[in-house]
Amino acid sequence: MQKRTLKTRARLLAAAAEVVESGGFEALRVEEVVQTAGVAKGTFFAHFKDKDALMEILIGEKLSACFDSVEAGSSPQNVHQIVVALEPIHSFMMSERYVFDLILRYSGAAAIAEIGPIAQCFERYFRLVSDWLKTAQLRQDISADLQAEGVQAFALQAMSLKFCALHSASTFTDRLEGYLIAWLTPAK
Repeated sequence: MQKRTLKTRARLLAAAAEVVESGGFEALRVEEVVQTAGVAKGTFFAHFKDKDALMEILIGEKLSACFDSVEAGSSPQNVHQIVVALEPIHSFMMSERYVFDLILRYSGAAAIAEIGPIAQCFERYFRLVSDWLKTAQLRQDISADLQAEGVQAFALQAMSLKFCALHSASTFTDRLEGYLIAWLTPAK
């Protein structure tokens, strides 16, 4: 890419981050971004396919920063510690319904060439939890990889139910901890 193109893209990303900071992800409008960046709307679409493509980058960056913070901590050894350790990641993922929906839509890639920052974070989540489970004093009858896939699946289920009016009696943390106790604790 040319230097000018890179500068314009950086200006659009900075403008979008500024708009998100004042009104949230869901409230962001392309018109506000181009106005804040001082560029034409066509310039925006020369850099991003649509609003969601821009948001994938912004949300991916925030999610990656959450992972950096979690990875800087010590390895949890039990279910409660795992839930607490993952809290920054989960909190951001549930910060807005739009954020959660976009994360789910971009969580996988249809082709290797399409692996974006959010899909990379899903793999990072799996690897992080799998590494923790290799040393934790939890279930030993199945692989840490399979356990990590279960943790990720239960976290997504608990997040989904957080946004469902029919399941508001239980908190995300209580629901996730219950799932993980059942999944990761050996039967007695």
